[in-house]
Amino acid sequence: MIGEKVNTTARLAALRESMQQHSVQAFVIPSEDQHFSEYIAACDERRAFISGFNGSAGLAVVTLNDAFLFTDGRYFLQAEQQLDSNWTLMKQGLPDVPTWNDFLNLDKSTKIGIDPALISASDAKGLKEGLAPLGSSLVPLSNLVDPIWSTERPSRPKNPIFHLPTSASGESHTSKIDRLLKVVETQKATSTVVTALDEVAWLFNLRGSDIDYNPVFFAYAVIRKGEKPLLFVQDGALEDQARKELGDDVDVKSYDDIWGVLKELDGKVLLSDKASLAVAEAIGKEDKYILARSPVADLKTIKNDTELAGFRDCHVRDGVALVKYFAWLEETLVKGDKVINETEAADVLEKYRSEQAKYKGLSFPTISGAGSNAAIIHYQPPAVDSAMIKRDEIYLCDSGAQFLDGTTDVTRTYHFGEPTQEQKNNFTRVLQGHIEIDTAVFPNGTTGFIIDTWARKYLWQDGLDYRHGTGHGVGHFLNVHEGPQGIGVRISTNATPLKVGMTVSNEPGYYEDGKYGIRIENIVLVVKKELKNDFGSKGWLGFEHVTLCPMGLNLIEATLLDAKQKAWVNGYHRECLGKLGPLLKDDERALKWLEKECQQI
Repeated sequence: MIGEKVNTTARLAALRESMQQHSVQAFVIPSEDQHFSEYIAACDERRAFISGFNGSAGLAVVTLNDAFLFTDGRYFLQAEQQLDSNWTLMKQGLPDVPTWNDFLNLDKSTKIGIDPALISASDAKGLKEGLAPLGSSLVPLSNLVDPIWSTERPSRPKNPIFHLPTSASGESHTSKIDRLLKVVETQKATSTVVTALDEVAWLFNLRGSDIDYNPVFFAYAVIRKGEKPLLFVQDGALEDQARKELGDDVDVKSYDDIWGVLKELDGKVLLSDKASLAVAEAIGKEDKYILARSPVADLKTIKNDTELAGFRDCHVRDGVALVKYFAWLEETLVKGDKVINETEAADVLEKYRSEQAKYKGLSFPTISGAGSNAAIIHYQPPAVDSAMIKRDEIYLCDSGAQFLDGTTDVTRTYHFGEPTQEQKNNFTRVLQGHIEIDTAVFPNGTTGFIIDTWARKYLWQDGLDYRHGTGHGVGHFLNVHEGPQGIGVRISTNATPLKVGMTVSNEPGYYEDGKYGIRIENIVLVVKKELKNDFGSKGWLGFEHVTLCPMGLNLIEATLLDAKQKAWVNGYHRECLGKLGPLLKDDERALKWLEKECQQI
């Protein structure tokens, strides 16, 4: 949520006083919690508290004289609006802007403080190696922000943890643990520590609500060869039925007991490269553990048939809610007898979603952006005094839901009046890139890094681009952002080939700062493609879209589309009408809107 600037002068002064007491010249405040969650509980929003910037990605570095906020292109505009004069915005990805790691290597003989629970062991190792030649060092400290936050800091959530039935998950927790142990063996380890919240939830077929929009709970797990799995959760959080479903095969322990257990682990321990320095140090010296990409993440990202069926089904229900919402919004704006702001509109969309079967909540705060706010990539309207939605402006809505059988994430950009020719041209360029990804065919072994440029091809022809990735993985009734797969320009997206069963978003965009923004997003499943040839016996893959909602006909400049692209648009709209129409027979307004928006071009 973008609110007023916070005066951070007193907070920074208190932090600097504490830094001097601990003899450090810099202190690093990451966004993540101790589990390296992207979305975090209010009690872990230390970076937002100290800086005033509440975007989901960013890192603060405070020195004795200056304060720096590092974030990526999704949040440049938001950070500029939220940071006060105490802060310098470091726009990551732009020329001559160092990463925060490199930035810390600029000065000699510097002691840099950090909470060891909030930096990964792998990042800490790299940072230490870079600092050593400069005579600088990384100093693990208890978090210096917490005492400043003190009584204002929210308490840690402890909500009920419930069992996800096999009818929804498609596989028992015992089977998942067996598969995990086989991977651990291949790494020549005898145990593994699971630290990511969504990985613990997936592994044990459990869900919770400790973090808004993410059905996860605070937990750790230790999986050992030849011994019972250990699950560490907050006392009293695990529902009786969930405990019963785990059976005698799992030992349940208190959340904080993890630290004593880590110190007693024998043999080699397989650790995720996102496990914290605190976890690694509790295990012992570096020769006691192996840092590698989380094997749970790799297992979780390949959805089974039950999960894939759930994705298809929940997106149909989500499509019904979306059509009802956009039909209502257009009617409201056209009639003109009622004004509606961004937040009120988002609340109506949430209401329509909540009426759908198996609905469990939103999957992230709705991005309901009118006019210039649509250009703020991860905009969230304020609860009070958000902008009015107007017929003569573009409206961008990026939203999603958690269902018992899947997670949705969809963006549509509409104009409920008469768009300009520039807006139509730019929208169509984004649409062409979206179609390129949707219809892509590629051999096994291909990464999202390789195909990202296909989404930008038509924008590049007009000298345009966008400052975010083209796609991210999506969890199954779990986090809306899921790795390790993705489609993007970051080199990390070249580490994981796309595989059958993966889910990924397809969301190119274009943003005219201060004027409007455009994004089109569907969720797609990676599927096998049967072709007439199979060069090199590689096998071939493609995508199956599951999101169903019209594209916005009046923003399409049909003269820019070739015959195949027009056929795609028409085919997609026939699919939307065919699958959603029968479910909207009792809603005349929604059905008429759907029929209008699915006309052939």
